[in-house]
Amino acid sequence: MDLPQLLQLTIDKKASDLHVVPGYYPTIRVSGELFQMSTLSIITPEDSEKMLNSFLNQEQKEILLANREIDLAYSLKGNRFRVNLYYAQNLLCGSFRFIQPKICTLEQLSLPAFLHQCVDYRQGLVLLTGPTGEGKSTTLAALVNEINQKYAKHIITVEDPIEYVYPKSKSIVSQRELHQDTHSWSVALKSALREDPDVILVGEMRDFETISLALTAAETGHLVFSTLHTNSAPESIDRIIDIFPPHQQSQVKNQLAVVLKMVITQRLLPKQNSIERVPAVEILVSNSAVASSIREGKTYLISNILETTESEGSLLFEKNLLNLYQAGVISKETAFSFAIRPKELERFIKIDRV
Repeated sequence: MDLPQLLQLTIDKKASDLHVVPGYYPTIRVSGELFQMSTLSIITPEDSEKMLNSFLNQEQKEILLANREIDLAYSLKGNRFRVNLYYAQNLLCGSFRFIQPKICTLEQLSLPAFLHQCVDYRQGLVLLTGPTGEGKSTTLAALVNEINQKYAKHIITVEDPIEYVYPKSKSIVSQRELHQDTHSWSVALKSALREDPDVILVGEMRDFETISLALTAAETGHLVFSTLHTNSAPESIDRIIDIFPPHQQSQVKNQLAVVLKMVITQRLLPKQNSIERVPAVEILVSNSAVASSIREGKTYLISNILETTESEGSLLFEKNLLNLYQAGVISKETAFSFAIRPKELERFIKIDRV
């Protein structure tokens, strides 16, 4: 079976990912679970070399050989995949993430309606956080596309690689792909500030320079969206501050306190009696209490702020888990296995029973 056939099978099986690893059967991920397709042949090193080199141009092949890994996008009959090729034990392997052809709305993604507020910010920083594969890119695309359809703005995205392609609408959207349209995140961000942007999407805040430039962009009147691989709002704030050297952290705390608008932490949970998954989120809406906690380095207070400012739109992750459990969408076991603060969830369930 060749690569296009495997990718088509991935789409037909409603899988999110395809893994091509020598020594294993072709493997797909459906609703968060991996399934080896044992009705097919085990992939040999020769198979993977042939399949995974088949769609690379000469420059990409050279980058792969030099760096031993590469990120890129691949299209098959109008369907897009985010691809990472890499070497494991000197054998070429590939991971393919299927990108849904249509950009969904927040409602279609079963996300809280309050998140529409992000679309109306004129400037500041909005962060999407959570582990890999939890729907951050999909949520970001929903928010950016809503801006695209609602306002006449210049939206610049810097992605590695480009995932969702935005349709022509009221805004103009300049999508830049790392290694194809720009050499680095930092160069692209510096350049973006001279390209008359209103909205900047940074695919991932990976390093000191990228984070520093994203904060500066938000501070200078732009609306900046980005992602972090963190598990909660307080952890996200700590991660940003800790990446800076000690002598700069006080300045960064002040800067972050001013520009931060919202932190959305997202996980995808298995639905009860279903193979589908449902998003659970934590939403931190910045206010004077959050800003003071950031400036003073007291991020441990933010969990309490999350719980006491629901009227302002904030939502503690465990409160969202409780709501999903009460609605019968997820099981109690699922709620506890994903809880960031299990003791808080236990307390909420006890209060609910009284």
